[in-house]
Amino acid sequence: MSVTLVEDSGLTRNASARNIRKTVLSNGLTVLTEAMPQVRSVSMGAWIGTGSRDEEAAVNGVSHFVEHMVFKGTTSRSAKQIAREVDTIGGNLDAFTGKEMVCFNIKVLDENVTPALDVLADLVLHPTFTPEEIVREQGVILEEIKMDEDNPDYLVHEVWTQNFWKNEALGRPILGTKKTVSSFNQQIIFDFYASRFTPRNMVFSAAGNLDHDAFVAQVEQQFSSLAASSDGHLPQMPTPVATPHITLKRKKSLEQVQVCLGIPAPPVNHSDRYGVYLLNTMLGGGMSSRLFQTIREDQGLAYAIYSEMNPFRDTGSLCIFAGTAIDKTEKVLQLTMQELRRLKEDTVSETELKRAKDQLKSNIVIGLESSGSRMANLARQQMYFGRFFGVDEITQEINAVTPADIQSLAQQLFRPEAIALTLLGNLGEMKVEREDLAC
Repeated sequence: MSVTLVEDSGLTRNASARNIRKTVLSNGLTVLTEAMPQVRSVSMGAWIGTGSRDEEAAVNGVSHFVEHMVFKGTTSRSAKQIAREVDTIGGNLDAFTGKEMVCFNIKVLDENVTPALDVLADLVLHPTFTPEEIVREQGVILEEIKMDEDNPDYLVHEVWTQNFWKNEALGRPILGTKKTVSSFNQQIIFDFYASRFTPRNMVFSAAGNLDHDAFVAQVEQQFSSLAASSDGHLPQMPTPVATPHITLKRKKSLEQVQVCLGIPAPPVNHSDRYGVYLLNTMLGGGMSSRLFQTIREDQGLAYAIYSEMNPFRDTGSLCIFAGTAIDKTEKVLQLTMQELRRLKEDTVSETELKRAKDQLKSNIVIGLESSGSRMANLARQQMYFGRFFGVDEITQEINAVTPADIQSLAQQLFRPEAIALTLLGNLGEMKVEREDLAC
């Protein structure tokens, strides 16, 4: 099969400065590269543009299951051969499944790009999904589910998420459930694989010491056998509706109460995203953040206290996490509400905002120092934005946020009626009412 290369000239000035190039093969596969001649490594990844939130309820967890299964053997390599070949070239082969994507990636020395690409393409294109390996991997993943259920940090977030996106695909666990994972068979796996691993639903990205044209030619050779799908991108689920809830899950074996409190937040491509990231940074994004200083440093009520953003393609959440003693839980909640209220009522100082801006900009720059992080950055920007934002452009957007913007966002986001709370631990007779979440 001959594949015509279509070069995309729609790169931003910043992308050109970063030496980013994009080529779309005629079967629809997008290939992205960023040349980093100063390093000796190359990181490459095959990204599938759907994740656990795009699954039907009956096969919840199948994306993650397929991610595991591709490592169990292909039409030309056994699992042991895959491991030995990767070790022989000193490669780091990995994969992950998220709510909206699946990624298979490898990092190697620049001299080993050809064998690394051959292994990675083989995994993605030629898995066998043998029945005996499916049964074996079901046992592995059922143990992974048990392990996570024994982890209170994970469990409180999972309980919060399932109740926040109640009856929505976004709320289902990435790993699936004991019932769904136990139901998987070869036909289910192959049907799902065939529907998702299509060229228009994939991005192949690479960064490091490489040449774009030579690399694209190698990718073309490997992936030209992947037939173009007629329907393009897969249909996506409707935007989920958030459910404010107060969930108290009692688990007597825990020494601490795990707290997860969250609100709806803008999607990943929202115009206010940098303001929200700065708001999150000031609230609980580091050691100088308000929650850390108030609850840990001033009051000594918790060891772990932080907030984080979880943006998706059409919605998002901002969550606060803490672990504390049962007799300190009420105080932690009161102080948390107090900090939310302060952000709504009082304009933040220019000094505090500048500190948050410097922290955010530093995290972005440091996060682009390795070939692996740049490879992932390329793919995510393509999948969520269809274009590339350079550091200079992002810096300008961050610098443009004002104290008034932060206060306005706090007033929009921190609404008592929208707050969802999960407490996990040996709660005894503890009760929390909606009025306790006033901010």
